[in-house]
Amino acid sequence: MSLKITEADIEAYQSDGAVLIKGLLNDQEVSDLREGIEANISNPSLNSKIASNKSDPGWFLEDFCTWQKNPSYQRIIFESSVPEVAANLMRSKQVRLYHDHMLVKKKGTLQRTPWHQDQPYYNIEGNQNISFWIPVDPVPLKWTLELVAGSHKGPWYMPRNFLENQAKWFPEGSLNEIPDIDANPKKYRVLKWKLEPGDAVAFHMLTLHSGEGTGALRRVFSIRMLGDDIIHSPRSWKTSPEFPNLLDQLPAGENRWFTNYFRLPGLLARIN
Repeated sequence: MSLKITEADIEAYQSDGAVLIKGLLNDQEVSDLREGIEANISNPSLNSKIASNKSDPGWFLEDFCTWQKNPSYQRIIFESSVPEVAANLMRSKQVRLYHDHMLVKKKGTLQRTPWHQDQPYYNIEGNQNISFWIPVDPVPLKWTLELVAGSHKGPWYMPRNFLENQAKWFPEGSLNEIPDIDANPKKYRVLKWKLEPGDAVAFHMLTLHSGEGTGALRRVFSIRMLGDDIIHSPRSWKTSPEFPNLLDQLPAGENRWFTNYFRLPGLLARIN
């Protein structure tokens, strides 16, 4: 397969913490992923949750860590160009799967995903990480993912429950509160792109991001991947997603995570 990114994409990812990758998946892969998402919607796991209020005319369905039972997800994660692109964007010689995440907003959903970083919810430490946000439906600019350029460089912000705004992870007051980005649009460089099925936004797990409701069905598959320097960092609280009994298999500070399923022959070896 031919690599679908350039050196400029890598530099953008490193400096901004987010970059658009056009056509990351081909038409067949998009069709396969769409079938996988529909199968997931029809048979959600115990990790699934509705992340919208009961009064919402639509709904926002999330599910996590289902790739083991979803052949379509497996093909996208292991057989597409995604891992090679991930390795190059992270400047990592290897790629490990962290988890998968399905995000579906039904037409008419009002629930907005508030500004947040992903990594504070997780049980990992390190800088070489990446998330791919891959829609299988067209996403116009007004309903797309929004990201604050450069926010991946820190600091960490307080993670809160999206619906109740409660600090269920770090102790209250232990981290800075997320600034009011929407009230100060000139202070922040917000990145957002119109997306077609198979396009992807690749972003760092510390990049501040948010999402609007939607006027059309929006089915998204997100893949979280880890690079060379990521280590296991057990928490004293329940992470999101949770990895039960992981500490029995992976001691704190270990930098191996499941299986290294992709190794780059040489860093940026396939960039011309």
